[in-house]
Formats: sequence, C-alpha cells, structure tokens
Amino acid sequence: MKDFILAVDAGTTSSRAIIFDRNGDTIGTSQHEFTQHFPKESWVEHDALEIWDTQLLAIREVLEKTNTKASQIHAIGITNQRETTVLWNRSTGKPVHKAIVWQDRRTAFICDELKKSGKASVFYEKTGLLLDAYFSGTKIKWILDQDPELKKQALNGELAFGTIDSWLIWNLTNGKVHVTDVTNASRTLLFNIHTLKWDKELLDILDIPAALLPEVVSSSEKVGVTSFNLFGHEILISGIAGDQQAALFGQMCIHPGDVKNTYGTGCFCIMNTGEKPVQSKNKMLTTIGYQLNGKVTYALEGSVFIAGAVVQWLRDQMGIISSAPEIEVLAKTVENNGGVTFIPALSGLGAPYWDPHATGTILGITRGTQKGHIARAALEAIAMRTREIIIEMQKDANTTFVSLKVDGGGSTNDLLMQIQSNLLQTKVIRPKTTETTALGAAFFAGLASGYWPSLESLASIWKIDKKFNPVQEIENQKIIESWQKRIVQVTNTNKNE
Repeated sequence: MKDFILAVDAGTTSSRAIIFDRNGDTIGTSQHEFTQHFPKESWVEHDALEIWDTQLLAIREVLEKTNTKASQIHAIGITNQRETTVLWNRSTGKPVHKAIVWQDRRTAFICDELKKSGKASVFYEKTGLLLDAYFSGTKIKWILDQDPELKKQALNGELAFGTIDSWLIWNLTNGKVHVTDVTNASRTLLFNIHTLKWDKELLDILDIPAALLPEVVSSSEKVGVTSFNLFGHEILISGIAGDQQAALFGQMCIHPGDVKNTYGTGCFCIMNTGEKPVQSKNKMLTTIGYQLNGKVTYALEGSVFIAGAVVQWLRDQMGIISSAPEIEVLAKTVENNGGVTFIPALSGLGAPYWDPHATGTILGITRGTQKGHIARAALEAIAMRTREIIIEMQKDANTTFVSLKVDGGGSTNDLLMQIQSNLLQTKVIRPKTTETTALGAAFFAGLASGYWPSLESLASIWKIDKKFNPVQEIENQKIIESWQKRIVQVTNTNKNE
C-alpha cells in the first residue's frame, strides 16, 4: 500500500491541504479561502472557527479527491501564517475574540509606549525581534486589556493562547494537545531564543499570564495524533513550523549563508546563519530557522508586509486586473514604468524601516500614465522591497549572496523574477515545486516519522525549474535611484505629521 505525507498549509487568506509522495511530488491539493475582516482602519481579523472549518474541509476533500484513505497518511506536517493570535476557552474550545492577524496594526501604540519606557533593548536581546505590532505578544495584551473578565479567566488557566498551528493541533486532537514549535514561539515577543523558554520578564512587562501558553516543541517531532472521529483513523502529527521557516527548509537552505525569499501576501526573506544567532545592526530580525534532533539553526529575516497583497489590491479595490496572473500581461504592455514608483506601504513598512504608520503612495503619475505603468511599478515595488532587505542582510552576515532561491505564488511570475534578478544583479533560482512552504512542513513531519531517512534524502528531492540571470540595463539604475529618492519622501512625510 502506498503511503503519503499530508501538509496542512494554513495561510493568511486560505486553508490548504496538500498530499506529497516520497519524491516530494504533489499527489493532490485542496484549498478554501476564508473571510478577511477589516473592522477598523489598519485592523485585520479572522474568524478562527472559520479557519478550522475550512482547514478540515480541505483535508477531507484532498483525501477524497485523490482516493486516499486516512490510514495511508504516514504523518501530518503543519505550517501556518505566523504571529496571528487566537485566544480560546479551554473547556468549550471556542475563541473568546476574533483572531488578530499578523498584518493588524492596532497595537502600534503599545509598542510606542514600550519603546518610550526603554524596553526595546530587553525584547531585542532576548527575542531577536524589534518592538512592532506585527508580533503576537502585544496582540495578546490588547485582547486581555479589553476585558477584565478575560484577564481573570487567563490568570485562572481557563484560556489558551496559540498561533494558528496551536489552534489547529488543539482541534485536530480534540483538545488533548496544546503545543507550538520553536519557530512560531520565536515570533511572539515572549520567547527567549537563547534559553529556548518562555521568558518571565517579558511576560511580566506585557502583563500576560504564563498559564495561557502552549508547550514548545521542536519543528520535527511526534506531538500527538488526530482524533479518530475526524478521519476514521488516527494520524500522527509530527511537523510544525511557521510558514517562512517551513519554506526555508523546503528550499533546502540547510547551510549557513543559504537564502530564500517567499512571494506571498507579504515577502519574507530568510538567511540560514547556522548554530549561532547573528544580531542585526541593520534592523533585520534574528529568529529561529528550525530545530532538528535537539539542535537549533538560527536565521536572519527581513519582512515585507505587502507584496502579493499589492496585486490583490489592484484586482479587488482598483479593478485594474480581474485575476492575479493578469498583472504580468498588463505590465508587459509597456517597456518601463513610465516614471511611476509604487510605495506599497498598505500596512505600514516592515524591515528595515519598521514604520507602522506609513501609508501607500503612487508617485510620478502624469497624463501619459497607463494601467500598464502602474502594474509594472507594482512588480518593481515588490522586487525593490526585497532588494532593500537583502542588501542589509548581506551587511549583517558579512557575505555576498551567490543566488536567491524563490518560492510562493508570486515566484511563478517570470517578469517579476527577471526584474528581481536585474535589480539584485544576482541569479534567481525557482524550484520545480514552488509550494516549498507546504513541502517544508511535509519534510519536518516525514523526518520525525521515519518516512524519509535523512536530510540527504531530502536534498536529492529538491530540483530546479528555472534560473533567471541578471541583465545589466540603464533602466535598473533609474528604478533604484527613483525608489530611493521617493521612499524617503514617504517616511519623512510620516515623521512630520
């Protein structure tokens, strides 16, 4: 009987389930979008119950579609949108508030207050993170501060906190297992990445009860089994990683200096830095890449909050395109950006600016500006934000990248990948499986369950689809110079307001 690995990929806009075989090939996939809630400006929420329902539906559907029995699934690996915060009642299993999404900026004022009180260095030294509304800690604080009754329940151990991985595992195991892995824990502002423990001092600063927190496990270990009632068979859960760390592993970036960039809702560039954390001098994040066999691999990360979301915005709000792939066709209708620069700060600016208050801007519009110019400028914006991060990372790591491995939905856009290669003057490599986030989760699960025997067996699975080699053009320099001049305008405007 054939057996497979099931990857649960809990994204920002959809729940997916993907079945992989021993060669890392996709046997089947199922995907269901869920609702994005925007209750106030800069607030983004999800319904955690809807996430669970759509995820369960995706799993059942992919099993049915591929005619695969639950007994043929060797193990489940889970990867998830990170930092998104769920609090639920341990007795009822029901969320006590909508999930606050990583993009949400409502806690920027809490971060500002913590910075003013001189706490930024404490958080940075222990967690490798800068104080920003992006991370889970201030989101938990905000929920508890809204309601004294919730705070009381949290102190009494009646509530549980989790990122989406914890929430899904709780539901998959019918409330028997409350865990997260080191990669997700390292994004909460509560976890000490040096001691690998929840940190009492940080919990006290944010006034968060330790009773809320899940047990922290490694990225690849057996943590529990699914409830028999869900699939008619208990399935081992043995892999957990935040989406960007899963993509790092799925890209087989297992050596110090290896770099990958994921083009999803946001852009997330991660570099493997080996067994020691590298403290950034250039506002990158020091984070945990993964933990295997008790050994932690650290990483540097730069985050762009808005990447593919720019394309969604042009589609849904502006109506310039009717589907995401159309942006490449539209951008190709013009030879260049026509002098237009798109600063995609639709949810503030991430690394290296860390400006939660910045707003998006399109500059250089004239009577001659066409839709194609705006489409091309949007793609250039994604590539330029990535370029900024990579340049700062190179300084921190004291190295020059030979190539950039790419994945995520945006990496299938050949024009974007060529622009990226040109602006970086670096080779860009796209693998055959661009679903490297899900593949990384599968790899973690399969290593722990014995489905794959070793790291070497995984490395042989990773294969190249296409390489993009840089072209030296005068146009590249124009894009860079225009961008550098104009992004300063955006950040300075914000400072003056």
